[in-house]
Amino acid sequence: MPAMLSTAALAHASPIAGKIVFLDPGHNGANDSSITRQVSDGRGRTKDCQTSGTATDAGFPEHTFNWNVVLHIRQALTVAGVRTALSRGNDNALGPCIDQRAATGNSLKPDAIVSIHADGGPRDGRGFHVNYSNPPINEAQGAPTLRLASTMRDQLKASGFQPSTYRGNDGLYGRSDLAGLNLAQYPAILIECGNMKNSDDAAILSSSDGQARLAAAIAQGIARFLS
Repeated sequence: MPAMLSTAALAHASPIAGKIVFLDPGHNGANDSSITRQVSDGRGRTKDCQTSGTATDAGFPEHTFNWNVVLHIRQALTVAGVRTALSRGNDNALGPCIDQRAATGNSLKPDAIVSIHADGGPRDGRGFHVNYSNPPINEAQGAPTLRLASTMRDQLKASGFQPSTYRGNDGLYGRSDLAGLNLAQYPAILIECGNMKNSDDAAILSSSDGQARLAAAIAQGIARFLS
């Protein structure tokens, strides 16, 4: 389905106007040594403030994919009356640490938190997976987050995208090592939209059409969760 049709359908979806969604385009447009500063991982340990992300073999960077897709998602949600905020404001500079992004998201009391990424997995593996905090640390990370993750997985599959062949279970992956999810006080997921090291996935992730189609599917998934 063309992205413009999905966006139009979203605009006429069930009433979601006024809902709040925090969108995190993962990683930064630029990095320096400060990204190795240790911050809380939300489970009593620490990890690097940020990482540089991955890239396709042709050199297309994950951080730009994340940024492009989030801009498409924001546009679709705005048309539907959803209020959005982003974790970083550009794709050419250093951005906030992962714990700062989580704090900003929580401060908005959002209805959903969605972080966009692309994976750097094994070359023979492909497909998306939706990460969620497991075991949950608070009530929001329990049933509400599982519903968000499942709704998103179902929408991505319905939109023609393949669940990961190498990670998680049918497109869902509960894990305890992602600080942004661990620190979330509202329903939160991190979507690895595909594998940049797989040639088939890389072709989708690096193309304008592929980015628009993924964004349309993700925006629809968010709308279904908010409905």
